[in-house]
Formats: sequence, C-alpha cells, structure tokens
Amino acid sequence: MAVHQDLRATNVDCADCPIRHRAVCARCETEELARLEQIKYYRSFQAGQPVVWSGDRMEYVASVVSGIATLTQTMEDGRRQMVGLLLPSDFVGRPGRDSVAYDVTAVTDLVMCCFRKKPFEELMLSTPHVGQRLLEMTLDELDAAREWMLLLGRKTAREKISSLIAIIARRDASLRQRKVSGRFVFDLPLTREEMADYLGLTLETVSRQITALKKDGLIELEGNRNVTIPDFDALLDQTGDDNDGGFLV
Repeated sequence: MAVHQDLRATNVDCADCPIRHRAVCARCETEELARLEQIKYYRSFQAGQPVVWSGDRMEYVASVVSGIATLTQTMEDGRRQMVGLLLPSDFVGRPGRDSVAYDVTAVTDLVMCCFRKKPFEELMLSTPHVGQRLLEMTLDELDAAREWMLLLGRKTAREKISSLIAIIARRDASLRQRKVSGRFVFDLPLTREEMADYLGLTLETVSRQITALKKDGLIELEGNRNVTIPDFDALLDQTGDDNDGGFLV
C-alpha cells in the first residue's frame, strides 16, 4: 500500500483552487462546489513515492493539484513501460471501477484533491456538470493517447523531444491561463532519464537531442530543469506535427 499524508488541516476552498478552471469541477456552480467540498480531502506524496499499484483497490478518485506522476505498466517478465503522465488538473481513478490498471508514482512532490469514490459516483448522477466535464476530460485523454501512439511509432528522436517539451509548455501555460506564443519560460518536471523512459529512447539520445535543440537556439536551459523557449512556433516546427493543415512540398 502506498504511504501518504492527509492534508485535511490545509484544505483549500474550491473557489481558490489553482486548477479550478481545468479540473473535473470546472463547470460546477456554487451549490455543486459546496457538495464536492463535503466529500473531498487532500493527500500528498513525496517524489519517488508510489501512489497506488496496478490491481490495487482504489477507494477514491482525485485531481492532481500540483506536481507530476507517472502511469506505468509492468509485463510478466518484469519489463516496464511508462504509458502516461499525470499533470496538474488531470484526473486519477475511474468511477465504477474498483481497481486501477497502472502503477501510479509521484515524479515530483505531489498533492492530490481526493473525493471518496461512492459519494462521488452518487454526485455524478445528480450533478450533470461533473459528469459532463469528466466525459470531456476522458475524450481529451483519448486524443492524447492517440497522439502519443503517433509520437512513439513514427516520430524521430528530435521530433519526440520537441513534442514532449511543447506538450509540457502548453499545459503550464493553460494552468497560468495564458497563451503559449513567442518567448515562454517554465520548469521541466522530468529528468532526462524519465524523458528517455517515457519516449522509448536512450539517455544518451535524449541528452544529445536536447543539446542540439539548445545549439540551434530553439531552447535555452538554466540548470537541468529551467527551460526558455525563445520562439514557440519555431519549436513546433520541429515536432513533425501538421500545424498548418498543409502538405510538405
């Protein structure tokens, strides 16, 4: 069982929550938020700490408030593959299911806003805004999974690194409620080892590609984590994505 710390004493009012505009409660009215307040509590996990193991019974669902976690699957022979990232505002757990399909591990110090599962499932039936928002988030997650299939299956190492940096930059901008354009600064939450694991690359390849992006002026680094993107559109040109809808000629 994962060890955690409850943060009941530091409970944050839903209206003041930093992920309020993106989380499962984004569309809730005042009365609906009050009902969520009655069934929520906070949990924190230290970097490297397991949140839940695959197959474990999960008595709650949750939104990531701060920090990042990984979703990992393990094969019978012990091989492991990182299959997803949980970023702030992402939803953990599935209403109607007793167990989880993946190992969830905190990459950084992690805080989650948790809802007791049974009351949350009852709330979904009587509060259309919660169910509607959860459906939207699930469809977004499906789109992201399809995008990741393309990234892992067809993109070059340079395109993979550029895509991951762009994805994290977009999420950071969304949480700050600003547009990603021009010069943008943020902290990269993953180590190069974790990036290699997630992208199916070697550590040496990740380091080489990051150095190449830096040399080409597409990113600037301060230490290992602080990233500056001088021109976000220029970085997008390196992702291999069809950003303008046209064909290469």
